[in-house]
Amino acid sequence: MLVAFSVAPSGAGDSDSVSEAVADAIRVVRASGLPHETGSMFTTVEGEWDEVMDVVKRATEAVSARAPRTSLVVKADIRPGHSGQLSEKVRRVEEHLGE
Repeated sequence: MLVAFSVAPSGAGDSDSVSEAVADAIRVVRASGLPHETGSMFTTVEGEWDEVMDVVKRATEAVSARAPRTSLVVKADIRPGHSGQLSEKVRRVEEHLGE
């Protein structure tokens, strides 16, 4: 499964604290060892349900440790029996663009 999520502190003060809190979340993702990509608005993680959702939970907890309130947005592509979709989905679109 692929899970795209965005987690950010709310009510924490200045914008520097937002980027620091987000960096804490990304550290959790990177330490997980799961395939992932980080963009300007979402981080996408690939793996099995329990392992991916555990990463999302721990990343959210890392951000929550810095702020009185936390915002979390999650989008999932649940497709049993498929892996490598983090890059494969993009490859298929690029293939169509090359036609």
